[in-house]
Amino acid sequence: MEHRRGHGDLAQAILELIGQADTAMTPAQVRDALDRQLAYTTVMTVMARLHERGLLTRTRAGRAFAYTAIGDPANVTARRMHRLLDIEQDRVGVLARFVDGLTADDEQVLRGLLDQITADQDTPTPPKQGGSSRRERP
Repeated sequence: MEHRRGHGDLAQAILELIGQADTAMTPAQVRDALDRQLAYTTVMTVMARLHERGLLTRTRAGRAFAYTAIGDPANVTARRMHRLLDIEQDRVGVLARFVDGLTADDEQVLRGLLDQITADQDTPTPPKQGGSSRRERP
């Protein structure tokens, strides 16, 4: 039985490949690097959708487009996490379960990041010319 790769798996593989590439890649180059059994149009469609989602940038390369990754892998994963969180109605429940599933080390890292954000928000910014010294909070 032949294993079929899901579009999510293919999208992830494409993002990883393009993210590690030194230069922009066309759909044909990506197809050849991943699996010659993939249809060119499948790879091209997934790459176009990744571009539409803001995960890849593209420039014209002859009749095709050449794609490069936007940001580092951590940025791509963070965007994906935000999209998943945005579709869920119970944000508090999702975040609570996410935090509950963290390892002790990851929880400590997250706690440190949140403390740093809080400290940065509490630090007054230098006044702009003709401005007030108070920092606006959202």
